[in-house]
Amino acid sequence: VSTSWNIGIIDGLSRWTASVDDVPADTISRRFRYDVALVSALKDLEEDIMEGLRERGLDDSTCTSGFTVVIKESCDGMGDVSEKHGGGPAIPEKAVRFSFTVMSITVQAEGEEEAVTIFQEQKPNSELSCRPLCLMFVDESDHEMLTAILGPVVAERKAMKESRLILSIGGLFRSFRFFFRGTGYDEKMVREMEGLEASGSTYVCTLCDSTRAEASQNMVLHSITRSHDENLERYEIWRTNPFSESADELRDRVKGVSAKPFMETQPTLDALHCDIGNATEFYKIFQDEIGEMYQKNNPPRDERRRWRSALDKQLRKKLKLKPVMRMNGNYARRLMTREAVDVVCELVPSEERRKALTELMELYIQMKPVWRSTCPARDCPDQLCRYSYNSQCFAELLSTTFKYRYDGKITNYLHKTLAHVP
Repeated sequence: VSTSWNIGIIDGLSRWTASVDDVPADTISRRFRYDVALVSALKDLEEDIMEGLRERGLDDSTCTSGFTVVIKESCDGMGDVSEKHGGGPAIPEKAVRFSFTVMSITVQAEGEEEAVTIFQEQKPNSELSCRPLCLMFVDESDHEMLTAILGPVVAERKAMKESRLILSIGGLFRSFRFFFRGTGYDEKMVREMEGLEASGSTYVCTLCDSTRAEASQNMVLHSITRSHDENLERYEIWRTNPFSESADELRDRVKGVSAKPFMETQPTLDALHCDIGNATEFYKIFQDEIGEMYQKNNPPRDERRRWRSALDKQLRKKLKLKPVMRMNGNYARRLMTREAVDVVCELVPSEERRKALTELMELYIQMKPVWRSTCPARDCPDQLCRYSYNSQCFAELLSTTFKYRYDGKITNYLHKTLAHVP
């Protein structure tokens, strides 16, 4: 990277500008050049790197090469950013932010077998360690626009994968190589980046090829099979249809990959949406149990509405939980507790069903720390060991006691929670 790495901010589509202030009114995205942003991030960590070398007893004058940096990439929509009394340029009222976090830096000193970690981000999910790379006025569902703007970012990242960065740290030039891990994406964004159908698809999972029906029959035993390269191959098959199959046969062959995968993401589970998705599901189970749905066949709508208002009233009275339009993280966390289940059980007529509900929640509370934690082996080793067993018990309950809800259907996150966290 040239010595003048302070090239400022680039108009995300084309023109380079010197500073933030002279934004042309019609710009829809601004970004840093990726290599420049990485240099800036490493310069910020200069003291941490030198301290890490000292702590590990490494002579900093011999460590000039062999540095490896792991970067976590994240991208998400930022919702509604419309002007309240607009007079500005006509732009989409949604925004998307692409950002990265330096997760760790390791060094392999000459003649050493093992690489030594000299920097590890302590709070990798904090906004303080997250560095914005590109901000865009784009709706995250607008695939064409998103790919047009992030195209150059992907190209820069690809160029950096194969090359080394030489940078002065602690007064000496040192050589860094980068590994990029796209793990900061929610399911919607993963599906978009990897060319998969949207989340209502019969192909329920971004990690395996299971269909919704298969996932509800076999809730626990799935391994992670999808990958970026395979998605690219499948897209080629989808595009060329080499076996001249019908649309349905072709779709079954490519397992729902029907757009060109654009950016590589690492298979992960997004803990917040996992919380929200599962809480939504429990909220519905609570309603169904209050109305003894397991005995009924297709109850009318107003009856269901009565169950729901009974549930909301009870939660508000006993837990001070106000009903929400859309499930959010805070509501989800308060709903998925022993207290909430006890309160709901007051409205459930049969003792047997109350026991089943309580057991379901107990298992869930045991499982949850594992996918909430940054490092489960360190933070909750016991729950980690028991996870597979707990998820099997959970699945067993769903497919017997709660069969009325899970016959041939299951939600995306419940499938991931049971099948992919282990």
